[in-house]
Amino acid sequence: MSIPNVTLNDGHRIPQLGFGVWQVSRRDIVRTVSAALEVGYRHIDTASAYGNEAGVGQAIRESDIPREDLFITTKLDNSDQGRARQALEDSLRRLGLDYLDLYLIHWPVPGLDKRVEAWEAMEQAQAEGLIRSIGVSNFTPRYLTEIIEHGSVVPAVNQIEYHPTFQQRDVETANAEHGIVTEAYSPLGMGSAPRNRVVADIAERTGRTSAQVVLRWHVQAGPVVIPKSVTPPRIAENFAVSDFQLSSADLAAIDALDTGKPLGWDPETVRG
Repeated sequence: MSIPNVTLNDGHRIPQLGFGVWQVSRRDIVRTVSAALEVGYRHIDTASAYGNEAGVGQAIRESDIPREDLFITTKLDNSDQGRARQALEDSLRRLGLDYLDLYLIHWPVPGLDKRVEAWEAMEQAQAEGLIRSIGVSNFTPRYLTEIIEHGSVVPAVNQIEYHPTFQQRDVETANAEHGIVTEAYSPLGMGSAPRNRVVADIAERTGRTSAQVVLRWHVQAGPVVIPKSVTPPRIAENFAVSDFQLSSADLAAIDALDTGKPLGWDPETVRG
């Protein structure tokens, strides 16, 4: 299936549908990423904090897929914001890669106040070719403003919790104002979105699963989206969202599900 690419503000392109590996154990990571690559995913999203970068790297090597056909993201651990260059090199070593397609500051960590220092190190690593694109994760508008005012490179991506009941329109608007691509993690609302009655009704009418309907909503709305599963049939199901369209009425019905209540952590309280 053809997955569209989104062009970032630095000119690089990111596959709009990727595969996330948060909470995938070291025991399961190789087979899970291998299954995703076999289905057709070419965008894999991990993080130092997940503890599974080595397994992601092993699956990549065993796939024999050319490196230039892959888009690999990892993230700077909160505790490493004061040593971002070394942390980046450690992630590259664990992944077995010469460069990253995207490197993100995982959380703003307000109590640490090392965001700008980390960003400057990432800018330097990008200039040296160790990273193609740099960005942030879980940054609210005030933290975006700080990075943009103090840095010389505007983030290419802001990865945030984003699903039908928590759409963070204020963050999405701030991202768009600066040409920053919004990337949705927990796009299925940690499993809650597909159980919604509105979503289920659309799925029944379109002959698709509820998860496919939610992921199609994401794709048509524009964000990059990174669903996760460890079950091969579900991995394949989540990838199969390119051959149907939701109507404007369907999109509006899902838009209306926003409650403004997150299911994950508050960026203002996550610490290093």
